[in-house]
Amino acid sequence: MAMEAFAFFFFIIINFSLFGNGDDSNGLGLGASFLFGDSLVDAGNNNYLPTLSKANIPPNGIDFQPSGGNPTGRFTNGRTIGDIIGEELGQPHYAVPFLAPNATGNAILYGVNYASGGSGIMNATGRIFVNRLSLDIQVDYFNITRKQIDQLLGASQARDYVMNKSLFSVTIGSNDFLNNYLLPVLSIGARVSESPDAFVDDLINHLRGQLTRLYQLDARRFVVANVGPIGCIPYQKTINQLSEDECVALPNQMALQYNSRLKDLVTELNQNLPGAKFVLANVYDLVMELVTNYAQYGFSTASTACCGNGGQFAGIIPCGPTSSLCSDRDKHVFWDPYHPSQAANVHIAKQLLVGDPKYVFPITLQQLIDH
Repeated sequence: MAMEAFAFFFFIIINFSLFGNGDDSNGLGLGASFLFGDSLVDAGNNNYLPTLSKANIPPNGIDFQPSGGNPTGRFTNGRTIGDIIGEELGQPHYAVPFLAPNATGNAILYGVNYASGGSGIMNATGRIFVNRLSLDIQVDYFNITRKQIDQLLGASQARDYVMNKSLFSVTIGSNDFLNNYLLPVLSIGARVSESPDAFVDDLINHLRGQLTRLYQLDARRFVVANVGPIGCIPYQKTINQLSEDECVALPNQMALQYNSRLKDLVTELNQNLPGAKFVLANVYDLVMELVTNYAQYGFSTASTACCGNGGQFAGIIPCGPTSSLCSDRDKHVFWDPYHPSQAANVHIAKQLLVGDPKYVFPITLQQLIDH
C-alpha cells in the first residue's frame, strides 16, 4: 500500500475520469477518459488483486461522498485529482476500474481506469507488493477495451470515438524510483546493476514504447504527468529523520533528472506521431510550491500525514483502522505517508484547470480537450 509514493500526486493526475459524456445523438458526448498509472489514480483495481498495496480499508475514503465515506480503493480520504477535474468539466460518471465487475457494456464508453497501486513503467517496479498492474499490462488491458468498443460502436465509429473524442492520461514514475531504484535493500532494486543515468534512460525508452503502443491503438490526446518531489513525502522525511522544512535530496534529484528527459520525450512524440497531442503536467513544480508555501494555501502542515503511524511525521505505517487520524483533514497536504489529501488534490486540480504554462506544457488541458 503504499510506499507508493505518489507518482506523485498526481498525478496526476489527472485522473481524468473526466470526459465521458458521449456522442450528441447517443449520450456519449466528449468521449471516454482512459487512465493509466499508479496509486495516485487507482480507483479500485487493486481491490481485485492479491496484493499488499490496497486502500480498501477505512479510514481511506472517509470523505468520498459517492460511497458514503466507505473505502473504494482510492489512496486518499476523498476524491482524486481526476475525480475533481471530471466534476468541474461536467463528467457524469467516474471511469470504471478495468478489473471491476461492472466494467462492461456501455459503461466503458465513459472511460476505463487501468491504474494500479504500486505499479511503474518498469515491470519489476513494485514487486515488493507481490501483485500490481505494470504499465505494460495496463496497455494490454486497454487493447481488450479497444476491441470491446469496436463491438459496441462498430469499427468506424469506434475509431473516431477513441481517436477524436477521448482522452488518455498517464500518471506514473514515482514507484520506479521509490519502490525500485531507491529501495533500501539494494539486492531487489535496479540500483544494484545500473547507474542513475542508465536507469533514467531505461525508463524513458520503456515509456516511449508504451505511449507509442497506445497511439497505435488510436489514442491521440494525452496528458502525461511528471514525477513530483518524492523526497518531500512524510515517509521519506520520517525514515531520514529530517526537520519539517527539509526534503531528501537524492529522490528529488532523480525526479528532476527524469522530468527533464520526459519533457524532451513529449516534444519528440508531438513531432513524430502524426495527429497526436501530448501535454505534460509539471507536477514537480506544482507540488513543490504547495509543500514549500503550504500556509499560503490554507494548510497547517505539509510534513505530517493525517492518517498514519510511526516517527515524527506519522510517516512509517500506511493508513488503516489502527492508524492515528487527524481531526482537520483539510489542513493536511498529505493524507497518508505517501499520498495527497483531498484538499491538496482540489488545489492541484484547480491549478491544472487554470492552465498556467509553468504547470501545463505546451498547451492547456482545455485546449487539449477542445482540439
